[in-house]
Parts: sequence; C-alpha cells; structure tokens
Amino acid sequence: MAVSDTIFGVHATALKLRGQRMNVLASNIANAATPNYKARDIDFRKALSLAQEGQSPDAALKFRVPLQTSLDGNTVELPTEQTAFAENALAYRTSLTFLNSRINSLTRALKGE
Repeated sequence: MAVSDTIFGVHATALKLRGQRMNVLASNIANAATPNYKARDIDFRKALSLAQEGQSPDAALKFRVPLQTSLDGNTVELPTEQTAFAENALAYRTSLTFLNSRINSLTRALKGE
C-alpha cells in the first residue's frame, strides 16, 4: 500500500480515474461527427475496484452501445456523452475538494495549528 493511499484514501485513485474518464468522454464528444467512430466509456466502479486490487483499470474501458444506430457507423450520442461528462466533472470536483481539504488539514497539523 502506497503512502498516498494511507493519507488520501480512495480519493487519490478516484481522482486519477475520473480524469481518465473525462478524457475518454471528451474524445467521444470531439468525434461526434466522425464516421465509424465508436464511443467508449470507463466503468468507473470496475476501474476503481481493479485499481484497488493493484490491477490495471484498462479492463474497465468498454465500447458504448448506442440506443439508436447511426447511418455512418458512429456510436456517439451527444446528449448521453454530455450528461456523462457533466456527472463525471462533478464527481471529479468532489474528490478534488476532499483532497484539498485533507492537504490543508495536514499542512495545519505540520505547522502546529
């Protein structure tokens, strides 16, 4: 177990995974008009579980199954991607806020405040 895991708990790992998921979702949004582009997403719970077990979270990256098939083979559904991005951004911010609070507490403790 890494020292950061002891100090920051699951939030450090969660922040890293949420950042990776944000990149995947942003790529989906950017490729919404690209023919044959296949939307992907990270199963966050599975990725977190794998990371906590010391395994690569890459197995949690899956192709998204569209609700309606596009004629050009693109599987990006913009409203779905935008919603997932917004939810993930909120969760990212929550983890970041927790980590900032923890760091501030540790800093005050080291200063003897």
